[in-house]
Amino acid sequence: MLQNSLAADPNRDLKSIYVYAAPVRIWHWVMTAAMIVLVTTGLLIAYPPPAVGGEASEHFLFGYIRFAHFTAGYVLAISWLVRVYWAIVGNDYTRQLFLVPVWSRAWWSEFGNDLKTYAFLPSAKPLRYAGHNPMAQLAMFFMATLGSFFMIITGFAMYSEGAGRGSWQDKLFGWVIPLFGQSQDVHTWHHLCMWLIVMFTIVHLYMVVRQEITTKESILSTMIGGYRSFKD
Repeated sequence: MLQNSLAADPNRDLKSIYVYAAPVRIWHWVMTAAMIVLVTTGLLIAYPPPAVGGEASEHFLFGYIRFAHFTAGYVLAISWLVRVYWAIVGNDYTRQLFLVPVWSRAWWSEFGNDLKTYAFLPSAKPLRYAGHNPMAQLAMFFMATLGSFFMIITGFAMYSEGAGRGSWQDKLFGWVIPLFGQSQDVHTWHHLCMWLIVMFTIVHLYMVVRQEITTKESILSTMIGGYRSFKD
């Protein structure tokens, strides 16, 4: 298996590498769609729209909003579990979001080089990577892996209050509420993490476009076709 960093042989004649298999690419776009629905409906739940006129029984607007939020939450949770499974059975690149080699001196050296590269320092040496570079790997680990997991367990913890005691949601996630203190605390942290993910997504989009333009390797197209292409 080819190492993630191609710095050891920068002059290697390399056109493309198959990095992301179909399950990884599908997970990426399903998670993206679920996140869009979750953030949109989550904001409407946190800041409800004005009440509509007429008989309450004739309107189910907020019910539809909550249903869309819960459905997207289930989709996110199931896709996250599938992603964990594929990290076990897939290639080395599929495990980057779950296993960050912080024990490696070479990884930290390349992480420092990434900092210089993103800061546009002249001393930086642009390196080629088959998968994520160290900085992207660390960011994806904290936000895409741990961030999604945090949103799933806190979301199902709040959902368990409506499902009731004895439900499977309560049995699996009921412990989360007393761990944080009370229900409102879970709501607050869930809402705060949502904003962190939104900010991460903005930075992520900037980095993707920036890398696609400033480096000699494909970024966005890799998550569509699966191949990392090198323009040099």
